[in-house]
Amino acid sequence: MHKIVIFGAPGVGKGTQSQLLSEKLNLYHLSTGEVLRKAISDETDLGLKAKKIVESGHLVSDDLMIEIVVDALKNNVKGTEGFILDGFPRTIEQAGALDNILKELGLDDLKVLHLVANDDEIIKRLMLRGRTDDNAETIKLRLKVYIDSTKPILEYYKPDRKIIEVNGIGEIEDVFNKIVSYLQ
Repeated sequence: MHKIVIFGAPGVGKGTQSQLLSEKLNLYHLSTGEVLRKAISDETDLGLKAKKIVESGHLVSDDLMIEIVVDALKNNVKGTEGFILDGFPRTIEQAGALDNILKELGLDDLKVLHLVANDDEIIKRLMLRGRTDDNAETIKLRLKVYIDSTKPILEYYKPDRKIIEVNGIGEIEDVFNKIVSYLQ
């Protein structure tokens, strides 16, 4: 069973690669970003809370994200070959909570997949994507937030787990094939 966290800066290709891995390996794909965007567009309680935070370029609280992930894993992993988490954990607290959740569910042995790309490439990609929350100022803030609060998670995972590092630049299929070869 595959248990994967995909990790990398905004725009590095996490969503695309997660979707491909989900289809090819029969994994439950949880994109916390998609869950939040759907909640925002459906104007749920979670969505209304998250909307203000997301539009300002900041991250949703740990407690809220942990609640979403626990619920999703408990309800969606049965009948699959595992899961891939895209957009979680984003803080050390979330990483610790995830370890506890996985122990409770008997799903430890987490693999950490780190997609890398340079800032210029990321900014170019995000500007082309054209989402309403993707303007130059917000993108730069999201990269800073990523570096300040998310990158330390690599340090958190280093002692216990081998981090699989893959260059996210290149043809989608080439990046995907590299990832699959590392996972097997």
